[in-house]
Amino acid sequence: MPDPAKSPSEDLLKHGLAGRLLAEIVNGTLSPGERIVERVWAQKFGVAQASIREAINILEKDGFVTKESGQSAQVIHMTEKDVAQLYQVRGALEGLAAYLAALAKPDVSQLNSVVEGMRKAKAENNAEELVDFDLKFHLELCKLADNPHLLEHAVRILLPFFAFFRLRLSASGQGVSTWDKDVEAHQKIVDLISEGEAALAEHYVRKVMGRFASTAQKNWIPHDSEA
Repeated sequence: MPDPAKSPSEDLLKHGLAGRLLAEIVNGTLSPGERIVERVWAQKFGVAQASIREAINILEKDGFVTKESGQSAQVIHMTEKDVAQLYQVRGALEGLAAYLAALAKPDVSQLNSVVEGMRKAKAENNAEELVDFDLKFHLELCKLADNPHLLEHAVRILLPFFAFFRLRLSASGQGVSTWDKDVEAHQKIVDLISEGEAALAEHYVRKVMGRFASTAQKNWIPHDSEA
């Protein structure tokens, strides 16, 4: 919701600056783990330091940067070990979400629509749009669990995870070919939930998370000594 205390031009400015900073991250000028010094970027862009701070806040909300009190923001960075461990957590969390959703037998039309969007993006070789739909799918899955505590933890994990994933995909220059099996795996999750197969839905989500992890580590995650 827009801040009524801010003018439309101020709102446009901070979002425009956020876009420019994100472009610097995507093109590699700002590397994973690098600090974003507000003063430096304010000088480069010819704007007030406070405007850069607001732009960074937008990128933090979207998961592209992390911030700690009293320190400069950093571009999101995850090691191989981080990614492997997060997939383990996602398997448990989203497996539970699928289980709870299947018990409730909710309207899955939104999930089906997202999967259709994934298919279309894949057919058009649009990796950026495919990632957007992928994130929407997993957020919607967690919403269908109807457990706000589960959703809170899922959002906290998924937003930075997919932001980092998007950056690595861009850096790798790969298209959508590695999603060959994964798009239909998402459809299988929807079908199991729709059929009320709670235990099978949970087991399947945990299983495919392992495959998603292997695909990510093989194709998009840089191998490093920290893993």
